[in-house]
Amino acid sequence: MRDEVLLLGRILFSLVFLGSGVGHLTQTEGSAQYAAYKKVPSAKLAVQVSGVLMILGAAAVILGIWMDLAGLLIAILVLLMAFMMHRFWEETDAQTKQVEMAQFMKNVSIAGAGLIISTFSIASYTITDGVF
Repeated sequence: MRDEVLLLGRILFSLVFLGSGVGHLTQTEGSAQYAAYKKVPSAKLAVQVSGVLMILGAAAVILGIWMDLAGLLIAILVLLMAFMMHRFWEETDAQTKQVEMAQFMKNVSIAGAGLIISTFSIASYTITDGVF
């Protein structure tokens, strides 16, 4: 039962990255325009690279391969996105500031989950010789 619950958790965690990654690659222009508006350098390239990284990270977590690296990749990626896309400290409108802060904190929380997955998979790998 534990393995099934862990698999379900990995799938649920990864769904947002699969969907967003596909969206980044199929709706690149719109996403790049928004990223440019948020002052992301090389916005189109950033959207494409982040889309590929999200899909690769999600697939690795779901499949249970290289989860230590995948969890770390996702953690770094969402922290970068938080600081680049949700700079609530720059907002002057109270409502916009609140929305951006919520999005920022969501990304920070997801980064924490990525680190937990990374660390848990390393501990599991050490204990069980690679079976997670």
